[in-house]
Amino acid sequence: MDTDSDFHGVDFLPDSLSEVPDETGMRVNKKYSCLPAEEKGIHIINIRAIEDIGYDQHESTLLNSLSKNPDADCKYGLYFRDGKRKVDYILVYHYKKSSAGRTLTRRAQHNDAGARGAKQDPLPGKGVQMEMGESEPHTDCHEDDKRFRREEYEGNLVEAGLELEHDEDTKIHGVGFVKIHAPWNVLCREAEFLKLKMPTKKMYQINQTHGLLKKINSVLQKITEPIQPKVAERKPQTVKRLSYPFSREKQHLFDLSDRDSFFDSKTRSTIVYEILKRTTCTKAKYSMGKGEGRKKETALLNKRRKCGKYGITSLLANGVYSAAYPLHDGDYEGENVEPNDRKLLCEEWASYGVFYKYQPIDLVRKYFGEKIGLYFAWLGVYTQMLIPASIVGIIVFLYGCATVDENIPSMEMCDQRNNITMCPLCDRTCSYWKMSSACATARASHLFDNPATVFFSVFMALWAATFMEHWKRKQMRLNYRWDLTGFEEEEEAVKAHPRAEYEAKVLEKSLRKEHKHKETDKEKLTWKDRFPAYLTNFVGIIFMVGLTFAIVFGVIIYRISTAAALAISATPSGRSSVRVTVTATAVIINLVVIIFLDEVYGCIARWLTQIEVPKTDKNFEERLIFKAFLLKFVNAYTPIFYVAFFKGRFVGRPGDYVYIFHSFRMEECAPGGCLMELCIQLSIIMLGKQLIQNNLFEIGIPKMKKFIRYMKLKRRRSLDHEEHMKKKQRYEVDYNLEPFSGLTPEYMEMIIQFGFVTLFVASFPLAPLFALLNNIIEIRLDAKKFVTELRRPVAVRAKDIGIWYNILRGIGKLAVIINAFVISFTSDFIPRLVYLYMYSENGTMHGFVNHTLSSFNVSDFQAGTAPNDPMELGYEVQICRYKDYREPPWSENKYDISKDFWAVLAARLAFVIVFQNLVMFMSDFVDWIIPDIPKDISQQIHKEKVLMVEVFMREEQGKLQMLETWKDKDKKKGENCNNHSPRLSLSHSGSLSSCHSYPVDV
Repeated sequence: MDTDSDFHGVDFLPDSLSEVPDETGMRVNKKYSCLPAEEKGIHIINIRAIEDIGYDQHESTLLNSLSKNPDADCKYGLYFRDGKRKVDYILVYHYKKSSAGRTLTRRAQHNDAGARGAKQDPLPGKGVQMEMGESEPHTDCHEDDKRFRREEYEGNLVEAGLELEHDEDTKIHGVGFVKIHAPWNVLCREAEFLKLKMPTKKMYQINQTHGLLKKINSVLQKITEPIQPKVAERKPQTVKRLSYPFSREKQHLFDLSDRDSFFDSKTRSTIVYEILKRTTCTKAKYSMGKGEGRKKETALLNKRRKCGKYGITSLLANGVYSAAYPLHDGDYEGENVEPNDRKLLCEEWASYGVFYKYQPIDLVRKYFGEKIGLYFAWLGVYTQMLIPASIVGIIVFLYGCATVDENIPSMEMCDQRNNITMCPLCDRTCSYWKMSSACATARASHLFDNPATVFFSVFMALWAATFMEHWKRKQMRLNYRWDLTGFEEEEEAVKAHPRAEYEAKVLEKSLRKEHKHKETDKEKLTWKDRFPAYLTNFVGIIFMVGLTFAIVFGVIIYRISTAAALAISATPSGRSSVRVTVTATAVIINLVVIIFLDEVYGCIARWLTQIEVPKTDKNFEERLIFKAFLLKFVNAYTPIFYVAFFKGRFVGRPGDYVYIFHSFRMEECAPGGCLMELCIQLSIIMLGKQLIQNNLFEIGIPKMKKFIRYMKLKRRRSLDHEEHMKKKQRYEVDYNLEPFSGLTPEYMEMIIQFGFVTLFVASFPLAPLFALLNNIIEIRLDAKKFVTELRRPVAVRAKDIGIWYNILRGIGKLAVIINAFVISFTSDFIPRLVYLYMYSENGTMHGFVNHTLSSFNVSDFQAGTAPNDPMELGYEVQICRYKDYREPPWSENKYDISKDFWAVLAARLAFVIVFQNLVMFMSDFVDWIIPDIPKDISQQIHKEKVLMVEVFMREEQGKLQMLETWKDKDKKKGENCNNHSPRLSLSHSGSLSSCHSYPVDV
């Protein structure tokens, strides 16, 4: 075609650019055309990409640059300018604009640059069109290098079959966009490479329940109808399409009546992303000099081509592109918004008004992919399972409230007639005090320290095991429904591309070896290369754990010193509230430190993982999760572990106390025990983390970042009124959204919460209730964030939640051990049992308080430690009491540990062993008795395999029948006519060979 084919800015593909089949059976376009750079304002690359044999040839796309409203034709960035080709992916880059202002020809210039590719190396000074205008020389070699890399990379994308369109005429100054479209043949090719399971024409009936189960299911469906989301997938399926990995040779198996919707937007973006990762840019930095420097850079270029390649991850890391993301389906709010999945998700999922409804998990998976779908499905199952745990926890708490007035130990502590005088809580400044002054603490302790608490601990251990089994079954149902039953993540690991940082390290290593004239084939990082990073990781983690312990120790010093100071300055009426004041303020300090260190530890864990240079993204994620979880677990639970197991254990006794720094006495537990304080600590930290860190930060920080980006863009925006009034393209709007940073933070906060719910549930039965209330908000908050605040993430296939499941199982096992120790050592449950069955005279708890208190003669105080005001109670004190099992002062072995102590200790250890083994056995029994795969799902999977075999057997039989038919026809024609023309014979031969690809209707 000559130049006369250019008609009013409309360009057709020349007939001479037809494809020629190569030896692999693929037809590759060796050239591609773009509009000539003339006065037209809009120029678009028109590409005929790879076409496979057996596909319908697409007509050459007519590129209409004369549309009156091109933005409306392309649905404001969702399509190319022709309004037909859908935008599957966006690449964003920064460029420097000329001081003369914007010109519409900028788009034409960059279309030409994108069209050159690998066939024409755009070396400096050889036909490269200047970004800053012809009269302005390039002064920034770094920007030139980025532009050259983009040109080569985009040319390679074109050769891979993708279609590109540039746009620098946007409202965001200095930012250019590359729109990417994957044509049908590329989608088919990549779907076959990725082994994507697609629905076939074959449909089969799903086994339905019968009899009583069917009636129960129908009743449940009617009851749950109001809480079901109003989406198309909410009705239970009765039929299902048989799925099979896509194959171009077996296209007749699939329903291709609507090619535009056969691959949904999620699948299309996944395919494009795989091509972007696989396509490489091997150019090194272009040298503008000569001589030795040029030779060195040429050697570097050759080495990069040999063992170092720039995929999209490397280009993003090096700043060649600033962002890469798929587009959202459209707007989610507004008057004239076309219906789309994003809008539907916003209405039926990402809204606080539908908090009582089930999640549309299938629609979430369709829009965001399997990995995100599994996260929200797991969060939904976890939240549902919290409902029975919350109900039982409330019952346990109400039982404590109902029996508080019948609890004999607390009644004895509150009885002022007992006149029990307690020893001072601190040296000199503190005086003797009446046990009845701790009446409120004793009564409150009974709310959480009662016989029902033991039952609740056993229940929660079984609940955790049941939850894990229920999730495994739910996961298998989702795998079946989402056609992931044959998917193996090992296959994904084989295809995993090395990370950009790993490739850079390998390149650096190979260059060092080449400099020493050593062999450099197949370089990889060994443990010797990573040893400094491993050593840094070990030292860094030990230091962070030590820092956490040091901070907890500092808070202990604060509690001791503050308690002594308040005891000096407080009025007699205020001294009774010293313990509560110190506990509350110390817990708040712990909470602030935990929230601050959580953010710091998250950054440190990422840095420690980065210096290890893991090879693949999966390895990086798993190592990051391990480090972050370890640091955040220690940070969140160290203060709680201190109160549960260490506070009050190393106090000493009156006259022989244990001191810190020779001046501060170790803390003692309240007369009612440390369980009440543990409850306060756990509740404040749990609720504070959920309200401040999980909810406030998740709402406030993205809003603040979005506002900052908006203000920056507003300052850089042109004063051109026409430009200001123009509606933004979809890719411009999405560019202003927050990048997706992975699911690790989302899982992490839920795992830490799961620890609060299970690890110390014996001290706080209301923990499941508060977790449930938080999760109801959390689901909608996360949903709103994913739909409205974040760029659309690339869909990732996954069949489970990965390493998080093992962490959950570990926490569940650890919870059994911790609750056993909390019940036996922190609460008074075991001492009460020992007293009731060994020491009680009448079989009741009367006298228990007196039994747990030891006596001390005030004359045995060390010099300088006796109270300054011994007459504060109005009488002289001879004997004071303290909580411990020791011999009285009138005994031969005064103040030695008594036999009662060893009896209680033996009972405590026996309880730990029995409780742990019994509950572990029950948990394993629950695990064993509940099958991982539901029986109906197992039957359906087997049925699918049988049906697939039948389909292929029928297809083979059809082929054989057609072969026999053609042979019979040839034989009859041979008998009727002995002289065939060569053309006829060739025609018959061709017909015979073509019967193998004849579609068979299944």
